[in-house]
Amino acid sequence: MASKKPEPKTNKIEREYTIPLREKVRVVPRYKKTNKAVKTVKEFLARHMKVYDRDLDKIKLDKYLNEALWTRGIRKPPHKIKVKAIKEGDIVRVELVEFSDKLKFKKAREEKALQKSKELLEGKKSKMAKMKEGVQGEKPAPQEGVPSDTQRGTSEGKGAEAKQTEEKKVEEKEKKAAVVEAGAKMEKAAAQSEKKSAKAAGKQTQQKHQVRKALAK
Repeated sequence: MASKKPEPKTNKIEREYTIPLREKVRVVPRYKKTNKAVKTVKEFLARHMKVYDRDLDKIKLDKYLNEALWTRGIRKPPHKIKVKAIKEGDIVRVELVEFSDKLKFKKAREEKALQKSKELLEGKKSKMAKMKEGVQGEKPAPQEGVPSDTQRGTSEGKGAEAKQTEEKKVEEKEKKAAVVEAGAKMEKAAAQSEKKSAKAAGKQTQQKHQVRKALAK
């Protein structure tokens, strides 16, 4: 005769346990000790919280509990650990009870960051709701002879574009004039340098002639 499965209970059960780990972990190689400690916690809770078929997948460990087990690495798990087990239906959720200073600060930081993110999200939602209310509000009909907002916007946009084109033209003219002035200055400087070089060459030739005459005498 097939045995009937017990119907899952909807009531919530909360219990605290101090789970010993030393005896189970001692017989395991060093590179498997923390893995064995995690499995020992699950087996202990499956037995004491009356989990059907001792299914370890129904035991859900908290991340802080997992970090407390792994805090000293894979070779040195704690000898015992105090936990709080909460059973809802067939699922057992396990939380750490005694936090170290490091885990306390970490939990406080994460809770603070989560609260800030929630506040920012609520602020954004409220802003979006206000914007939607403003958009959905009725707009006044345009009066005769008075241009609407869209018409004003288009006329203003056209006026701004015309101003920009005029400014660009003025800038181009100024650039051309500056280039022409710079070219004229360059030409003047080149002519002056040529004159100076010609004068210097003439002086040198005169000096050579005078030296030759002196030598001939």
